[in-house]
Amino acid sequence: MFDKERLAQQMDFCREIDKEKEVFRQSFVCSGSRRENDAEHAWHMAIMAFVLQEYANEEVDILRTIQMLLIHDIVEIDAGDTYAYDVEAMKTQAEREQKAADRIYHLLPEDQAEFMLELFREFEAGETPEARYAKALDNIQPIMLNDASEGKDWKEKGIRLSQAIERQSKTKKGSAVLWEEFSKPLIQRNIDRGCIVGDVDLEEF
Repeated sequence: MFDKERLAQQMDFCREIDKEKEVFRQSFVCSGSRRENDAEHAWHMAIMAFVLQEYANEEVDILRTIQMLLIHDIVEIDAGDTYAYDVEAMKTQAEREQKAADRIYHLLPEDQAEFMLELFREFEAGETPEARYAKALDNIQPIMLNDASEGKDWKEKGIRLSQAIERQSKTKKGSAVLWEEFSKPLIQRNIDRGCIVGDVDLEEF
């Protein structure tokens, strides 16, 4: 039987997530003309997920991976984008994002809210093949954009290799191939360009 209230809740959620288009990230789009927004980031990774799935370390449920990538940054509607290299903001990120998840996902009917929260927690924990692969893509996409925009954000922030490595070396947990064949060469190119300050030896990672 059709549930009018259920549809109303679902449409409330669908309207609310439009706000994700107005949450701007640190990464510039490839042209360097502006920063990307969260919705663009999610869309980009979702497509990358099925294009690159052959490089995942383990077999993955690609639909579940894409679902994770599409919904995990919705929390930034309330919590804002936390810059990967902002040490102070990172201290409160988990608390802010969990509070946001509880509000936004619960706009949905209870069964869908719980499914969204389950996906969100799985991504954050990074313990399943799908979450490890999703997190790898969440690392790769921003550095791909940074490289294409000639390291614009890295240069502005004075990012050091030790900072980049702390985040980017985790890519190999989801895809050793993408780490060795894409991320590491890209990082080295940007050290050579002077976009990343080479304060440690990349070959040690």
